[in-house]
Amino acid sequence: MQRMEQLQYLNRVLLAEMPQYREQAEAFPADDTSQRRLLRSLMNVRPPLPLSPGFLEVQDALLSAETREKGVVAGDALPPVPSDPRLVIWQGDITRLEVDAIVNAANSALLGCFVPCHGCIDNAIHSAAGLQLRDACSRLMAAQGRPEPNGRAKLTKGYNLPSRYVLHTVGPIVRGRVTRQDRADLAACYRSCLALAAEHELQSVAFCCISTGEFHFPNQEAAEIAVTTVKDFLNTQTTSIRRVIFNVFKDTDKKIYCDLLQPDRTVA
Repeated sequence: MQRMEQLQYLNRVLLAEMPQYREQAEAFPADDTSQRRLLRSLMNVRPPLPLSPGFLEVQDALLSAETREKGVVAGDALPPVPSDPRLVIWQGDITRLEVDAIVNAANSALLGCFVPCHGCIDNAIHSAAGLQLRDACSRLMAAQGRPEPNGRAKLTKGYNLPSRYVLHTVGPIVRGRVTRQDRADLAACYRSCLALAAEHELQSVAFCCISTGEFHFPNQEAAEIAVTTVKDFLNTQTTSIRRVIFNVFKDTDKKIYCDLLQPDRTVA
C-alpha cells in the first residue's frame, strides 16, 4: 500500500468501529496531512479494544516508515555531560530515541491521552507506538484493578518506537505551592523507573521532565529532584544502568539541566 492508501484504510477501519465520529471525520480534507491528523485523532479517542492482525500490519508499516523519516537517534552515541559519563542531556522528540526504555509521564488511568492530537508527551508516545501500547496498558490496569498511584512504574514494550520498552509513571499534580508529598512523589517516580529498569537489566533510560508542563511542577525544582535522585540511585543501587538521558524539549529546561550538571555544581 502507498501512504495515502494506508491512511484511508486505517481511518476506514477505525470509523467502522466508532461510527459516532463519522460526521466529524467528513470535515477533514482528503489530503495527506489532514488524513494523517484524522488518523491520530481516531487513535487517540479509541478505547482499548481487540486489534485485528490486518489493521496492525498496516498501522505498523505506516508508523515504522514515519519513525525512519523522523530519524532515529542512538542514545549510546550521544555525548555525556562533562561531570558524569553516565548522564546525557538531549533536546528533542523522545519518540526518536533508540534506548532500552523511555519514560512516559502518564496519568493515573495509564491508558494514554484521549484528547485528539494533544501536545502532551503521553499523547506523543502512544501515537508513535501504536494502539498496541494502549491495549497493553489496559491489560496491566485490569489486572491491577485500581488507578495507578503516584510514584510507581510499569513496563511495557515500545512497539513501533525505536526504544525497546516504555516505563510509565504518574507524577504529582501541583495545585498551588509544592508540598513535601509532591517532592517525595516526584523523586519516587525516578527511583521506581530506575529500579524497574535495573530489575529487567536495562542499560539505558531516557527520562522526560516528569510532572512539569500539564502537571505544573516548577521546572527548576523538578530538575533538581531528578538530578539528585538519579545520581543517588546510580551511585548506590545499580550496576546495570550505564546511561541516563535527561530528555528536554524546551530551551528553558535545557539550560536548567546544563547548569545543574556543570562539573563544579552541587545539587542540594
